Amino acid sequence: MDFDTVFKTEERFKQAMPDPASMAGWTPRNAGAEIEQEPTPAQSCGADGDWYCARIARGEANFEAAGEQAQFDLTAFADSKAAQDACQKEKSWSAKYTKAEVPPVPGTESHAYYRNGGGLDGLYLTMCLGTVVAEVLLEGEGSSLDPATAHSLAQVFVPRIQKAATAA
Repeated sequence: MDFDTVFKTEERFKQAMPDPASMAGWTPRNAGAEIEQEPTPAQSCGADGDWYCARIARGEANFEAAGEQAQFDLTAFADSKAAQDACQKEKSWSAKYTKAEVPPVPGTESHAYYRNGGGLDGLYLTMCLGTVVAEVLLEGEGSSLDPATAHSLAQVFVPRIQKAATAA
C-alpha cells in the first residue's frame, strides 16, 4: 500500500503507534512524538549516515516483556522522495552490521540487522512506507532475539501506520 500522508501531528503518531491493547503480554514503558519546529531541508543533509536529517517529526512507543524491550519508531518526512532517500541512507549505514533473516513484511520495503553494544544485543527491522521510515527494535539477552518476533511486531505496526495514514 502506498500513500502520501504526511505525519506531522502528535495525534497522527498516536494513531500509528502500537498501544497496550495491540501489545498483549507486553508492558508499556513510554510513548511520545516530537514535531520539528524548523526541519532541515533535504538538500542540506548531504550523504552522511545522518539518514534522519530531513525529518519533520518522530514518534516512538516502548514496551517490555521477559527481559526484552520492543521499541517502535516512526520517522516522518515531508514527502515520499525524502523518506525513500532516508531509507536508502539508513540501509547503507546499517550494512556494516550482521544481516538478520526476517521474512518480508507485506506492503513494505524492509531490511533487518543485528547490532550489539552497551551489554545489549539488538535486532533492528526497518521498513520504508510512503512518507515514513518505521523501525521495530528488539533489545535483550541475545539468544532470545527471534526474528519471528520482530516480524510479528511489524504485523502490528504496519496496519496501524496505514490506518493512521487514511484517517481523516
